Amino acid sequence: MIRPLLKALLLPSLLSLVACASTAQQATQTSTSPDTTRKPTATAAPASMPAEDVSKYRPVFTVPKPAPVAAATPAPKTVVPPTNHVNPQVEQRLRDQAYTNQNVKYAQGYRILVYLGLERDQVMAIRRSIISRYPDETDYIVFKSPVYRLYIGDYLTKLEAARGLARLRGLTPKLELEPTQVLLNKNP
Repeated sequence: MIRPLLKALLLPSLLSLVACASTAQQATQTSTSPDTTRKPTATAAPASMPAEDVSKYRPVFTVPKPAPVAAATPAPKTVVPPTNHVNPQVEQRLRDQAYTNQNVKYAQGYRILVYLGLERDQVMAIRRSIISRYPDETDYIVFKSPVYRLYIGDYLTKLEAARGLARLRGLTPKLELEPTQVLLNKNP
């Protein structure tokens, strides 16, 4: 059963291969092996050039002639005055928001913890040395019995606090950034 089925499948495929082989171009075969060494050719055409000339199929475009320039004077510029298109209700809300923002005193920010310890004289000495060098910096001494903490600065961003930390680097042995609420308006 399998043998007649196999013959039925193999016979048409064999016939199609024979038909393809008979219609293929006959290449001239030589008895010697082909030369595979590279020969230097000075006048040989590059390998990327096609065998036939295809330039007749390429489109040719003409360059448009430039338009004559009448005069070198630029066109006059028209100035449009700004207009006020703010709705009265939007304007009122903006005023309310500005008033609310003026009353904000604190924001989330950073302070530098300069000293944490038990000795009051030491915290005051460190405070004096920092204030003498940087008089614009604000300082905060927090005392929770028996520990003194000395904080320096009111920084809104971590980048500002890192810059302040770099300035204070040689004055004290230990510095830390602490996120906390900071005072926005230093001037009352």
